[in-house]
Amino acid sequence: MSVGLFFDPELLARYDRPGPRYTSYPTAPQFHDRFGPNQFKAAAKRSNEDPIPRDLSLYVHVPYCFSPCFYCGCNRVITRDVSRARDYLQSLKRELDLVAPLFDTDRTLSQIHLGGGTPNFLRADELAELMAAIDARFSISRKTDRDFSIELDPRHVSSSDVEALAFMGFNRVSLGVQDFDREVQLAVNRLQTVEQTLEVIEACRRVSMRSINVDLIYGLPKQTEAGFQRTLDIITEVRPDRLAVYSYAHLPQLFKPQRQIDASQLPDPATKLRLLELAIDSLTKAGYRYIGMDHFALPNDELSLALDAGTLQRNFMGYTTHAATDLIGVGVSAISHIADTYSQNPRDLKTYEEALGKHQLPVWRGMDLNFDDQLRAAVIQDLMCLGEINIGKFERQYEINFEEYFADALRAVQSLCDEGLAEMDAGHIRVTARGRLLVRLTAACFDAYLGRATTVQYSKVV
Repeated sequence: MSVGLFFDPELLARYDRPGPRYTSYPTAPQFHDRFGPNQFKAAAKRSNEDPIPRDLSLYVHVPYCFSPCFYCGCNRVITRDVSRARDYLQSLKRELDLVAPLFDTDRTLSQIHLGGGTPNFLRADELAELMAAIDARFSISRKTDRDFSIELDPRHVSSSDVEALAFMGFNRVSLGVQDFDREVQLAVNRLQTVEQTLEVIEACRRVSMRSINVDLIYGLPKQTEAGFQRTLDIITEVRPDRLAVYSYAHLPQLFKPQRQIDASQLPDPATKLRLLELAIDSLTKAGYRYIGMDHFALPNDELSLALDAGTLQRNFMGYTTHAATDLIGVGVSAISHIADTYSQNPRDLKTYEEALGKHQLPVWRGMDLNFDDQLRAAVIQDLMCLGEINIGKFERQYEINFEEYFADALRAVQSLCDEGLAEMDAGHIRVTARGRLLVRLTAACFDAYLGRATTVQYSKVV
């Protein structure tokens, strides 16, 4: 289902409160260390026993970056010692040796994503070695609809690198931009020219990459409406297939690099909302569609088509058309979703490499999903991707009385309905045009873990 988008600054300001992003449910803070390698192996065995084998997805985390971007909350290691990539590549291959045999060879690997950090910290020949290692251990899909994607820092990419990536089979790239305004770039320690970025986009088009995504951030220090509008104008002129326009979440108590940011230079809440409005107006006028959360896509992009067809999905890699797979995460901090479980590797390199040195799966924590977890995960998935809940579908599939089972959640949803953010009838719960930018609030109504005693800090929903 696709509904319109209504921008109401007063409403957004009033409801701009912290909440999960729901790339998973339960969310990662609920994972625990009672889940380890044995539980991971058991989950893989269960997933192999499904009557209809699911495809596999593979996420590879590369933590290294050449320099720190002060806004960043990702798990990364700052170094200019490129020789460290060689050791890390060997660790990835050791982990693949442990993981791949757990999955039946008739299960096709249809999606690969390299994230970070900066995946192109690895040289082209090292990335080729990694892809060859994956190919040797899994049954890689040869279909044209397979997704092989990589996140790139345009400051460290050449045209020959892009050609090499295409030769390896990559057909999607995501480029970090954030903002082209030099004052903003200086404030966040990321100097990146327009020319560098456009050259990489042009190189990707020359080798016929199927999709190019660009990441922007609003709410950064020293950001102005005029400066951000210039960035939007430049990007919409070159028309990448997709854009992600993220809200900067200033959480210096959680992310040490953010302590380098002068909080007095951050835009005030009203200005930040105007930056978001600029992005929505500019992208809409340029022909982009709002997919959900922070994501926009051109009408012929696969995400747009999936939104119309009701097949859009969401996982740890964001919105996708390949979420109905078992997701294997390799590398430091990587997260897996196998059968009815989530699991995560250690966040620090030392612990990760020590486990591999003992020939052990580097599973740090995770959880088995019970009936309630799986039901709520499916409800939240439909809200985040389709914008609605078909009550009858869930009653039939899970053999519940929806109204009785979710009595508390429905009372919370009713308060959002009173504000015009959602609407309910006997058969459906729908997010309205007024509520699309606040969809995380509707999803949170069905989150059984929110409100329990916790020290978890989430970003704000706008």
